[in-house]
Amino acid sequence: MRAAVLRQFATPLELADIPTPVPGAGQVLVRIAASGVNPLDTKIRAGLAAHARAVLPAVLGLDLAGTVEEVGPQVTGFAVGDEVYGLSGGVGDLQGSLAQYAAADARLLAHKPAALTMRQAAALPLSVVTAWEGLVDRAQVGAGHKVLVHGGAGGIGHVAVQIARARGAEVFATASAADAETVRRLGATAIDYATTEVEEYVAAHTGGEGFDIVFDTVGGTVLDNSFAAVRTYTGHVLSALGWGSHSLAPLSFRGATYSGVFTLLPMLTGKGREHHGEILREAAALADAGLLKPLLDPRRYTLDTVAQAHAAVEDGSAHAKIVVDIDA
Repeated sequence: MRAAVLRQFATPLELADIPTPVPGAGQVLVRIAASGVNPLDTKIRAGLAAHARAVLPAVLGLDLAGTVEEVGPQVTGFAVGDEVYGLSGGVGDLQGSLAQYAAADARLLAHKPAALTMRQAAALPLSVVTAWEGLVDRAQVGAGHKVLVHGGAGGIGHVAVQIARARGAEVFATASAADAETVRRLGATAIDYATTEVEEYVAAHTGGEGFDIVFDTVGGTVLDNSFAAVRTYTGHVLSALGWGSHSLAPLSFRGATYSGVFTLLPMLTGKGREHHGEILREAAALADAGLLKPLLDPRRYTLDTVAQAHAAVEDGSAHAKIVVDIDA
């Protein structure tokens, strides 16, 4: 099969013919239709994501959508011909989705939402699992909550906005002026982070009380801002990028709670993979109900132009999710 292979970090991906994998126990062989590209994919390629522990040579690509070609032993719930999607590889020793086929752990997959195309489905897994683990698993978001999503037009952020709204929360999201209309179309109140101080938007939207849930999808000083924006006592700050050194004083003085989200952990350890599949099934139900839809960059890429797809993520020109068409 054809695949884009990383031989050394910080070098271009190399198109190569490699053996088609054979599904083992608990795996299904997926013919990949599309591969979503995330900033993490480009960081892995550059050798800047030690936490992903990619083993070289590696086929990158975290997200996939495709069709089951073969079912391995001890697999239930999937059959040949099923359309599936998932966050199934591209880290550790798990083969990624920049290839024509992948033998994927069935626990990491779910049936593709019928309402979405393969390209749309391939854009969701990493973002939706990350957003769900934070908002639902940790913070139990629901009706009556005021939720602030930092980076509301971003890959994780725009999915988080939709999940929070689907569960009945009132949602606010920071964004640039250029992305404000995108955030509003998703149903959130847009906050221009460049012109509005934390104290100003906390006062304007919560009466100075703070937000019940603050989800940081940006990291750095935005996490510090999150500690200053959360509600006293009952507030909950979540971060998918809480990897720096931060003062806990603002959070502690509020008596609030912090949770880190490390989405790759089940893939790297093998523990808890079933929950990824459960989340994807829940997300598929939301998508089929019209409550969840990814934003896609209109540009089209194939395995032959995957370097351009990575460049579009790295140079900031992508204002929505980049997807590579594998079966084109």
